[in-house]
Order: sequence, then structure tokens, then C-alpha cells
Amino acid sequence: MTRSRLVLGLAGTVDYEVDWDARVLEDLVRRHCIRRDELTLDRAIGSERDLVATIVAFVAAGAGGERFVASSAIVEEFAARFTKRITLGGTPVRAALAMRALGVTSHLHLVSIDDHVRRLLPEGCTYTCSATEDTTDPHLIVQFPAGATIRAGDLDVTAPHPNRLIFANDPPARELVISRDLGDALVDAEVFLISGFNVIQEMGVLDRRLEDLKHHLRSLAPSAVVFYEDAGFHAPGLNRRVHEVLCHVVDVHSMNEDEMQAYLGRSVDLLDPDQVEGALVELSAWLGEPTLVVHTKYWALALGPAAAVWGPALQGGITMATTRYVHGDHFTESDYRAAARLPRHPAGVEMAAALSARLGDRVCCVPASRVAAPHPTTIGLGDTFVGGFIAALSSLNRADTGKP
Repeated sequence: MTRSRLVLGLAGTVDYEVDWDARVLEDLVRRHCIRRDELTLDRAIGSERDLVATIVAFVAAGAGGERFVASSAIVEEFAARFTKRITLGGTPVRAALAMRALGVTSHLHLVSIDDHVRRLLPEGCTYTCSATEDTTDPHLIVQFPAGATIRAGDLDVTAPHPNRLIFANDPPARELVISRDLGDALVDAEVFLISGFNVIQEMGVLDRRLEDLKHHLRSLAPSAVVFYEDAGFHAPGLNRRVHEVLCHVVDVHSMNEDEMQAYLGRSVDLLDPDQVEGALVELSAWLGEPTLVVHTKYWALALGPAAAVWGPALQGGITMATTRYVHGDHFTESDYRAAARLPRHPAGVEMAAALSARLGDRVCCVPASRVAAPHPTTIGLGDTFVGGFIAALSSLNRADTGKP
């Protein structure tokens, strides 16, 4: 069994990244007779028409998200209309790809495998896979720039912010079978990343996988850091079940602004200290033991006891995500070092100071970088943040993180 200091799980994906083309979308809006009064972010996606209407609704809101589609055939049909690239996704794989740019290797836990995965996994990284045969169920990735417009029929929408959307029907990810070899892989782990529960749609399946995971977690050394990255859950409510079961074994519960707002059931102005403080206090009271990490376009923070010890990891996450935002899939350690020297976002600096004044030592808030990119990459920024966080964390002394 291959062992590593860094074990990243629980699932990867094959992604179809389509190039943004408003003309194709406008043609599809006309073909499907989609009206403005139909736009909603919560539409069930049972056809290409539903998919197009959902994408337009997200563009109008400038929001990102992840949604379930009724079949992979819908993804294939839509993606065939665009220029696309085949890449690997999923939080553990994108985190591994980001870390590899710094020369940091890891061991991955996967639930599906095919020739795309074998070809594109980062060099030097090893994997454990629970699959018994090859399968391919692509995830559709759509990213749109700020100012993207769609004008067709009675629609005239403009994106206020750049963002990314994920659409998938992935049975192996939905079942999330955990390999019997995971425990062996965890014996020497100093950091274990948990992600992927968001695709499960049935409580019974979720409970079985959580019990499996708890069994394997017994193999971890007490000093290991367990990092849980939240995500957009396909079945509302299951996110809380994951936390209920894992809250006493997870050291860090991490999420982006979309996931934070989903827990709260309301929008939060990320630059309003009153709203952000209220959101953090409410989330912290519910989360309990784990340190809360929230990463956004303006700042990233840790809230909990001895929050300052996570500062270098927060900075590593911000720097890595900034590097990907500017350079896309293919960046180097030199690009990362250059990103680390970028000036701070002024609004993020103000928020960091305001939150520190209000919450004191319980919070460590690091401003995001101020950067202008003519062709920004919005796909996988959260995953890349996680990679940067873990890469930086792996260089810290275990005692620095407050672990026994």
C-alpha cells in the first residue's frame, strides 16, 4: 500500500470545460422558447431546455453553483455544441494538481477511473480507487465572465460577476463507495482532506458511507489534521447530517461564500462587517468544535480557538487560488511566488481589520489579492484554495495547529 503525508479524498471527476459562447446560448434560448419569467436557480434539470434556462438564471445573478442533471446524455448533448476541453476535477484532484505545481505530491482516494483519469492525474501522485471497472460520467463546467450578456426573445441579462457552474449525473460519485484500503493509506497521513459527500442524494447511502469513513479514520494518528471541504449539496439537508456525524473528528470545516449562505438561508454582503460577523457567530454556534474556514473573493478567514495558527495556510490558499485565477490550469511555482507579491484587495484589508476588532483572537482574516486578469479562470478556485491551504499546512509543525 502506497502511503503519503497528504491524503486527499474522496472522489475525482472527468470534466467537460466548455468555452463561453453567448451566441450559442442565445440560439438555444430561441430554439427552446425560454422566457424571462421562467428563470430560477432551483429548477429541476430534466432536459437541455432546463439546463439552458438554469445557466441563464445563474448568469443574471452572477452566482455560481452545482446542480444535478437527470442524465449524462444531457451533458453530452449540450457540451457537443461548444468547444470543450477534457480535464480532471473534484476537490481532491484539483487540490492535488495545484500542489504539484509546488512540487508537493499526495495520495488520492477515487471512486471512478478511466483512461482520462490515468492520463491526467498529476505526476508523482498515487491513488486508491474503489471502482471495479472503468466508467465515464462527465461533469459539465461552464464559466462566464463579468459583463457576459445573453439577449434573445424577451431575455436581456448581463452577468454582474464572473463565476462558474457545475452540472452532473455521476453514479459512482453519488454512491461514493469507500475503498477498503483507505485506512491503510491513512496510517502515515499528516493531513486528510474529506470532500465529495455533496453528490449523495439518499440519507441511507450517506449514513453508510459516513460509518465507513469513521471506521477508516481510526487509522489516523492523533496529530493528523482532518480538513472537511463543504460543497453545493444536490439534496438539501444532507450537508447538516455530514456535520452531525463528523463534527467531533474534523479539525477544519471549510466552505466558500455560496455554501455559507446556503447554511444561513440568506444572502450576506461580504463587505459589510455587521452582516459577516452575524453570519460567523451564527455558523460558529452551530458548527461547534471544528475551526470554521470561509474563503471568498475578498478575504479568507479562520474562526475558532487559536485562529492565528491557520494564518499561513489561509495565505497559501489565497495565493494558490489567485495564481489559478490569473493563469488557469497551467501555472508554475514562479507564477505562485509572483502572486504572493501582489497587493491586497483594499476592501479585504478593511474587512480583516473590522473583524479583528470585533472578534479578537477568535478570528484570523487574510485579505485576498487585488488582481486584474483579462481572461480569468473561475473554475476550481475553491478546490485550488484547498490545495494551497494544505500545501502550506503541510510545511507547519504539527504543534502549530494546536493538535496534541
